[in-house]
Amino acid sequence: MKTIDCRKMDCPLPVVTVKRALEEAPGEDLKVLLDDGPPRENVTRFAVNRGFIVDETRMEGGYAILISGAAGETLSINREKNGDTVMLIDSDRLGDGPEELGRLLMKNFINTLVEVSETPDRMLFINTGVLLATEGSEVLEALDKLGNRGVEIASCGVCLDFFDQKKNLRAGTVTNMFSVAESLLKAGSVIRL
Repeated sequence: MKTIDCRKMDCPLPVVTVKRALEEAPGEDLKVLLDDGPPRENVTRFAVNRGFIVDETRMEGGYAILISGAAGETLSINREKNGDTVMLIDSDRLGDGPEELGRLLMKNFINTLVEVSETPDRMLFINTGVLLATEGSEVLEALDKLGNRGVEIASCGVCLDFFDQKKNLRAGTVTNMFSVAESLLKAGSVIRL
């Protein structure tokens, strides 16, 4: 049985680390050391939702969670797709709270997209969202990985010009509002962040 220590890890790293460990050794039991609170709750929920048996033991400094069971099959979303899934990102932050928190949440969200099995077909960046695809962004590596998985990444040219960032675009391509509108209108589903 493999043991991994996920204590002191920021969200979403505990779940991502557990996901990778389960994929590397399918069918083997996994012991995970976790802090109490959201890390324990998120990892437990992740494992249970995939059909694993979870046994939690309180220990000094957190929890030891045993994840076992051969039933651990990845649940997939079974839906008919009537068109592309388009993600419209109109800010470099997620949510309406403090800027620092919003930037952290957006970074975590985009980094987490790399780890999920189902990704959008297209990610369109507009307004301050274009800053996520430019030099100095903390999510460039994740956007590059998503692009390598076939996700089309495009940033609004007018927005890049407004922020004087067209020369600093590092992920994806430049697009225009006509293409953005056409993409949104033809999409099977649109996710706006």
